[in-house]
Amino acid sequence: MKNKKVISIFVIVMIAAVSAAIFLFTGTTSYDIAYYDDEEVEPAIPRNTVTFIAAGDNLFHYSILRAHRQDDDSYYFTPIYQYIKPIVQAADLAFINQETIMGGTRFGYTGWPRFNTPQALGYVLAETGFHVVNLANNHAMDRGEAALLATLDFLDTIEELTVIGARREGESARIIEKNNITLGFLAYTFSLNGIPLPPHNLNLVSMINREVMAREIAALRPLVDFLIVSMHWGEEYLLEPDRSQTSLAQFLAQQEVDLVIGHHPHVLQRVETIPTPSGRETIVFYSLGNFVSNQRERERLIGGMAVLTFVKEGLTCEDGEFTEKLYITDVGKLPVVTHFDLNIRNYRIYPLWMYNQELLENHGFRRYDMQGFTMEFFYSVLDRVQTDIIMKNPFADHNLDYYYYS
Repeated sequence: MKNKKVISIFVIVMIAAVSAAIFLFTGTTSYDIAYYDDEEVEPAIPRNTVTFIAAGDNLFHYSILRAHRQDDDSYYFTPIYQYIKPIVQAADLAFINQETIMGGTRFGYTGWPRFNTPQALGYVLAETGFHVVNLANNHAMDRGEAALLATLDFLDTIEELTVIGARREGESARIIEKNNITLGFLAYTFSLNGIPLPPHNLNLVSMINREVMAREIAALRPLVDFLIVSMHWGEEYLLEPDRSQTSLAQFLAQQEVDLVIGHHPHVLQRVETIPTPSGRETIVFYSLGNFVSNQRERERLIGGMAVLTFVKEGLTCEDGEFTEKLYITDVGKLPVVTHFDLNIRNYRIYPLWMYNQELLENHGFRRYDMQGFTMEFFYSVLDRVQTDIIMKNPFADHNLDYYYYS
């Protein structure tokens, strides 16, 4: 009996040790453990991370609707994202600028200039792995207030999606908590293509207004670890940010914004880091370019997904007080190519590292430009974005050992 009792105690101790090890190494919090020669061991330092990816303009022209319409008049958009899906799903949090509303059949399905996209797309965005959907852009009011409200009603039914930039009753900020990190989102647009907001709800879409933005940012900043602002800004097709963008970027840095996600120019623009008054940094992606579109100019067929990691570390000061260190790391752009075939069908998004000469020779844009539309062109674009270029899935197996193109 005595031996059995000793064995039982030993088994209990081993189970406890194994359980502790499993908790330590499989939780959402990771730890840096310091070992010392003496018997006193410093407490573990908690380190929380959120991997993040953001896509540019998801712009569904009518040719895309026509190409993916089925015989029963339904729409099958899933294949468009099949090559990008593993990357999006591997991120902890994923953002997309949804450039077109999804008001439903009663408004008719239309492309440019006043878009309305089948609601089937909303389900595909969630299945692809997106979490945050921006609607603050110049096409938000394309089919009027009723269509935008119908879009909001529909997207509210998809649990995985959080909408920013448009709202029914004036609520502006969204807060998402992930892996013990709180992230606040705001979104603004410079234009609604001349369509006025309804007089009874001037806050239906968030517009760029520095006074309002400063007030909303100040209200949100103390509530979150990181503050992200989506900006629909600039002039279409300019390869460099214009003065309005750079001025607003400086303004946002002064408001202690951590990350700016820019879109609307439909082409890639550079990435910039701006110091804030507190000593932190504002990372500005001026334009991510197009994600999906039927724009038939070569600069508009290569986009870039923003990639980065939010980090929160617990630190103990000399006086024993516990503090937190917040920063962003592993910043880069993951280049993508919008592909459609010679028949202007079968739209797909490819990571650039998956794209090759055979696919290029069957790209529908080759009908318009056979000389300048080359693999060399794609790589030349990357030289001006002024950030690391990521040429593999950065989140595969939670391994952040990126491969960078140079």
